[in-house]
Amino acid sequence: MGEVKSAFEKAMEKIKEIQGLDPEEKEEMKDRERLRSVLAAFYKGDLKRDEIWEKLKGTRPSLLKEAQENMADSLRMGNMPEEFLRKKDGILAIEALKERQNMSAIESSLSSVEKVQREYIDIRQRAVEELRAAIEENPKLRVRPVRTPDGRTVLQATPSVDEAVQARVGEFLAEHEKRYEGMFFKAIERLKKELK
Repeated sequence: MGEVKSAFEKAMEKIKEIQGLDPEEKEEMKDRERLRSVLAAFYKGDLKRDEIWEKLKGTRPSLLKEAQENMADSLRMGNMPEEFLRKKDGILAIEALKERQNMSAIESSLSSVEKVQREYIDIRQRAVEELRAAIEENPKLRVRPVRTPDGRTVLQATPSVDEAVQARVGEFLAEHEKRYEGMFFKAIERLKKELK
């Protein structure tokens, strides 16, 4: 069994590791740390498109690509449209810093990602609306199977339409979510291939 190291011991190991680096490696380490802090501020919403562009100006191309990949990986199917737009702007702002830009291909890939996300949100909203209308029209749909402590399954009516909708929308979305997640993942991978 391995020994447990204190925070002090870990810090000392890190210092020794840093001391063994050549000046170029130390510079890259500083650049990576600066990149992490800029991205953290961006994700918190403290930086806008122009500000991230300004902060990353002069950063080496490999780190710019890394920042864009990080932003692409942070895109989620369930992101709010405003959050998606902010990250899209960040990816494009960083692309504008590169000597060799691939702006049109990246914009096209981002549009594909956005389309899949929008389709998923639309299908989810339609499912909720249709289920709500069906449940309001037919109260029998508020009945759902519930397992009792003794292991039996009984039918129980949900107290509200909202609860019935939530119970049934989960079943409906489980089918569609896997398909959309696959499409979303492929669109993100295409986007990352465009980041050079």
